[in-house]
Amino acid sequence: MSSSIREVALKAGVSIATVSRVLNNTGPVAEETRGRILEAIDKLRYVPHGAARSLITRQTETAGVLLPDLYGEFFSEVIRGVDLAARRSGFHVLVSGFHSDRAEIEAVLRAMRGRVDGLIVLSPDVDAQTLQRNLPETLPVVLLNTPLHKPVAGAAFDAINVDNRGGAFAMVRHLAGLGHRRIAFLQGPAENADAQERLRGYRDALRSLGAEASPVLELKGDFSEESGYRAGRRLLALAPRPTAVFAANDSMAIGCLFALREAGVRVPGEVALAGFDDIPIARYITPSLSSVHVPIAEMGTRAMERLLHAVASKNEHERRQETVATTLVVRGSCGGTLNSPGLDPLKRQEPGEGGER
Repeated sequence: MSSSIREVALKAGVSIATVSRVLNNTGPVAEETRGRILEAIDKLRYVPHGAARSLITRQTETAGVLLPDLYGEFFSEVIRGVDLAARRSGFHVLVSGFHSDRAEIEAVLRAMRGRVDGLIVLSPDVDAQTLQRNLPETLPVVLLNTPLHKPVAGAAFDAINVDNRGGAFAMVRHLAGLGHRRIAFLQGPAENADAQERLRGYRDALRSLGAEASPVLELKGDFSEESGYRAGRRLLALAPRPTAVFAANDSMAIGCLFALREAGVRVPGEVALAGFDDIPIARYITPSLSSVHVPIAEMGTRAMERLLHAVASKNEHERRQETVATTLVVRGSCGGTLNSPGLDPLKRQEPGEGGER
């Protein structure tokens, strides 16, 4: 049977209020007294009741994280970064996944009320009205890769987003610089804002090289390995076949790689391949995958630190919007230069168009 705060107070020879001040760090207590209380807590193996403690502190010491999916290395890396920052501050993390159904999104948001001190939202399907309608105004919210499609007056949220367009632009320019003229693109979900920005970067890069995007070379996908595999199979039937494939995320690139190798197509010998996100597994496949690096775990950490700051300031802080730069990580899947004649060399990249490392 667990001990109570009353038993701790009796054993330490102090009042319940003094024990509470030590537990919640809410007032001055002499070091000798604090030592006796901590010793009593240890001997009695006392664990404070979370709900009761939150009534006193008005904090749950829990942060909510809403994700559109819990599957895949991208999301596990986000959670890893969030958890690192949370543990440093003694916070717990409550994670919930949801899909694009509006009623489900609103139900999950309402379920978080009263259970968390703040919320990190990663979803392409959430807008300002949905957040305002289902969350208290006092609850801190940090948006991570979550564009507000319908901003409204008075709605202000901290936000951290990726330079998706710039990263895709830089990768296509890199492939073109290797001599590739016929570059296919594996798209993400049509409704996903990240996917749309990556598609925009692909098309803008082609235009900057004096070429236009071809619908034949833009293949549908949904960010899954399976959709990358299906796209790879479709690419094999094209004539002429593209000499390079750029996927809107690494999972699709990995699925495409499997399809190409299954058909005996050499990567990068016959087809160069690149992805986006630089998830951990990208460096360990064969050949290792070139990718647009997104500091995924670091973004999770930044979002949590921003949320903790908002909680500490009782959500009366200045809101900040940040765009995280991307870099190219060039590995074995791109191969060497094709030296195709007549192709313009890479021009100097403009600010915001990604970098290479």
